[in-house]
Amino acid sequence: MTTTDDAAHERSDTGQTSRNGRGVLILAATPMGQPGDASQRLRDALHSADVVAAEDTRRTRSLAAALGVEITGRIVSYYDQVEAQRTPGLLADIDNGLTVLLVTDAGMPSVSDPGYRLVLACAQADLPITCLPGPSAVTTALALSALPVERFCFDGFAPRKSGARKSWLAELVDQPRTVVFFESPHRLADCLDDAVEVLGPTRRAAVCRELTKTYEEVRRGPMAELARWAHDGVRGEITVVIEGAQPVVADLETLVDAVEALVADGARLKDACAEIAARGGAGKRELYQAALARR
Repeated sequence: MTTTDDAAHERSDTGQTSRNGRGVLILAATPMGQPGDASQRLRDALHSADVVAAEDTRRTRSLAAALGVEITGRIVSYYDQVEAQRTPGLLADIDNGLTVLLVTDAGMPSVSDPGYRLVLACAQADLPITCLPGPSAVTTALALSALPVERFCFDGFAPRKSGARKSWLAELVDQPRTVVFFESPHRLADCLDDAVEVLGPTRRAAVCRELTKTYEEVRRGPMAELARWAHDGVRGEITVVIEGAQPVVADLETLVDAVEALVADGARLKDACAEIAARGGAGKRELYQAALARR
C-alpha cells in the first residue's frame, strides 16, 4: 500500500510536483543537434509538464515531434526580450502547484541562454527547482579540444567590438585555466585575429563547429593557423577553446634576489622562499638551497 507521503515522494522523483504541495521549476537540457541525445526524463517532462516555457516554441514543438512526444501542457515563449515580463507569471504558476518545464533551443537553460531570471526568482521565493542534465556545448567542446581541461573557465560570448574584445583577451594572457566561449561565425575570423595579437600566434586553441550535427567539425592548432582558416568563411554554431597560459619560470638568480629582498624586510628565509617559489614557478627546496649557497 502506498501512503499519501510516499505518493508525493514518487511524484517528486519524476520532477512533477513537490512534497509541500507547491509546484516545481524543471530546467532541462535539450539536444544540440541530434534528437536522439534527448534523455528519457526530458521526454517524460515534455509530455507531463503543466507549462512548457520555451526559448522558441516552434523549435520545441519540432523537438517534441521528432521525439514522438505530445506536449499536453500550456506552452509559452520565454526568450531574452520577454524574460522580465514572463517571469512573474511563471513564478505564480509554480507557487500555485504547477510544474513548469524550462527549455532553450539547445543545451542548458541559463548558460548563455534564458533562464537565470526565473531560477533566481524561484530561489528567492524558496520554490523548488530541479534540473534534467544533458547536452552541453561547453563540456562537449572541452572534451573534443585535445587541450588540458582539468581546470577551465567559461566566458559566455566574446565581446562584439574589437576594443572590448582585446581588453577581454588581455585578461587571458596569464590565465592558467583553459577558456571556452561562444562566438558568432561572422565574427570568428576577427576574434581570432585579435587573439593572435593579444595572446600570440602560437597559443593553442580549438574551434568546434556544429557540435553533434551532420557537419560537425573541430579544428585544432596554433592561433595563427586557426585565424587563417577562419578567413575562408565559417558557418554554424561556434564554440572556441583556448589553452591556458603556461607558467613563466624566472631564472634562479633573479628569484634569489627577490628572496633576499623579502628577508631584508624581516621575513624568515623559509617563508620568503615559499612565497617567491609560488610566484616564480620554481621549486621551494631548490630556491632555499640556492639562497643558502649564496650566503
